This record gives sequence, C-alpha cells and structure tokens, in this order.
Amino acid sequence: MRLTELRRHFSTSGSTLVKALDGVSLSVAPGEIFGIVGRSGAGKSTLIRCVNLLERPDSGSVRVLGEELLGLDDAALRERRRGIGMVFQHFNLLASRTVADNVAFPLEVAGVPAAERKTRVAEALALVGLAEKAKNYPTQLSGGQKQRVGIARALAPRPKILLCDEATSALDPETTQEILGLIKTLRDQLDLTVLLITHEMAVVKEICDRVAVMERGQVIEEGRVFDVFTRPAHPTTRRFIADTIGHSIPPGTVARLPAPGAGEARRLLQVLFAGPNSTRSVISEASRRYGLDLNIISGRIDEIAGEPFGIMALAAYGAPEQIEAALAWFAELGLGITPIPDSAVEGH
Repeated sequence: MRLTELRRHFSTSGSTLVKALDGVSLSVAPGEIFGIVGRSGAGKSTLIRCVNLLERPDSGSVRVLGEELLGLDDAALRERRRGIGMVFQHFNLLASRTVADNVAFPLEVAGVPAAERKTRVAEALALVGLAEKAKNYPTQLSGGQKQRVGIARALAPRPKILLCDEATSALDPETTQEILGLIKTLRDQLDLTVLLITHEMAVVKEICDRVAVMERGQVIEEGRVFDVFTRPAHPTTRRFIADTIGHSIPPGTVARLPAPGAGEARRLLQVLFAGPNSTRSVISEASRRYGLDLNIISGRIDEIAGEPFGIMALAAYGAPEQIEAALAWFAELGLGITPIPDSAVEGH
C-alpha cells in the first residue's frame, strides 16, 4: 500500500480552509501492522478513509494491492473495495439483524450466493470466537463482542487489507487488550496487512510494527515502533510517549535529594536502556568504575514490539570529571543519556 502526496482540504461555514491532509505520503508493507497516531483533528481518520476512497483526496496517489484506485470507475472501485475490510469505532451494527445477518450484509451487497454466504459467515464468526452468538442480536452483546462482530463482518469478504479506525477507543482497557490481541492473531493467521488509526500510543506500542505520527494534516515522524518510542525526534511524539510510559522523575523529588558534598558535583540524568546492553548491570558497573554514588530516583522496565526497553532517572554524585567519564562510557554502550536540569523537574 502506497499513499503519495495526499491532500484533502475543506472549507468551513466561515470560509476557513482546513487542511485535513497536507501532502501525506506513507508506504505500508504487506503483512505489516502500521499504526497512525494523532490527536483529534490531526487528519488520521480522513487519511484512512482515503485508502478505500470513502473520502476522495483532492490530489495525490492511492495505490492498494499494486493498483492505483483513483483512476477506477465506480464498478471497478466497488470490486476492489472487497479486498479492503474496515472496522469502525462505534461498531455500526444493524440492530434489527442477528449477528450472522450483520456479518453477511457486505456479502449480500456484493451478490454472493446464499450457500457461500452461510459458509463465509460461519468462517468469520469462528475466527473471532463468536460462533455460538450467530443468532443473537446486537443488544444482547457486550461492547467487546460487538466489536468482534464488526471485525467478522470486515473479514467475511476475505480481504487482504484491514483498516481499523479507532477500533478500541469505545472499549474498556481489558477488552481493548483482547481486541488488539485478536487483530494481531488474525494478521498472522490470514496474512493481512493492517492499517490502524488511534489517538493512544499505548495501542501502537501493543501491536504495531511501524508507526506514523500525524499533526495538522501532516506526518511529523515515522519509523519502527521501537525506534520512535526510544528515540522520538519531534516534541509532539515525545509528549505522546510521556503520556504512555510516564514521566521519569516525580514532582518534588529533586528537593528531597541531598546536596553534593565538598568537591562533588550532582548531575540529574535520564538513562534510556535499549538494544544489546539493555539488560546489562551498567549502574553498579559505572559506580565501581568511576567511584560515583548513583542514586536511582525512578525507573521502568518494559517491552516494545518484543524488544526490552527501560527508562531510569539517576542522581549522580562524584567528581565532575568522573561523572563526565561515566557519561562517555554510557554513550559508548549505546545508552541514551539526557541531562535533566533541576528546574525542569521542579516545573513538572
């Protein structure tokens, strides 16, 4: 899937031009779960609707499964859309239809014969673990079950691409984890390519391979999820990640730290542990090597895209030249070191 220089502009009632998409380009590899994250109004939902041309861009290129969609006539576009399933935030189920009939709906519209519809509906419901709910109505289901029906409906035409537009934002945290796990399992089982829209970096962290961060209709950062989490380049991305993994130093902590002794310096440091040295006992080793007192203020160990990741805040006490030598050694090991001014912490 390749989106190139997509632009979509709207005029409001006051004739203000809104650039929902302002030159967005993305490439999604087959079999990848690609996340697009942004605050409300960033343009991410407009972008995902451009993939199946529910929203037509003013200009640009939309290549899906090797074909340019913008040049297709209506009949050809309807045919191609069968290869692109879509899961919505608010389920969009028909209350008057049973679960099975909801799943069958896109097949009916496509003119799939009744016998084949029955087979595909049973197949899709089995994939999402709802075979026993086929005769129930949406009002008899929980939120998580309704979203599973929405996923089954998207899968019934046997698509190659699955678009998820805020598919978990209406769900509680436990159900969100279940749905995200299901999406990842389905990707693996069916060899799907998944484009996932969300405003929560925690969702991206859970299942995505790569991510693009959007702001004001533009992609401001893109890369492997692990790389973006561990070395975010843009301030907006850093704020997203701080919201997800927390601040490294709690407010008021610095005021409670002891002052440095005679001839000593004190440096506050944020240390990012990632890569091959992420599990090495570098704190105790640095203390021995350079004669430092290293006070661990706060820390967190996590896993991102299956790779270990840790972030720790330290107060380093010792001779200034020894602290600098320790920082150089940390850098040699590939650890991310960010000095933290006392004033920045106190202002949290």
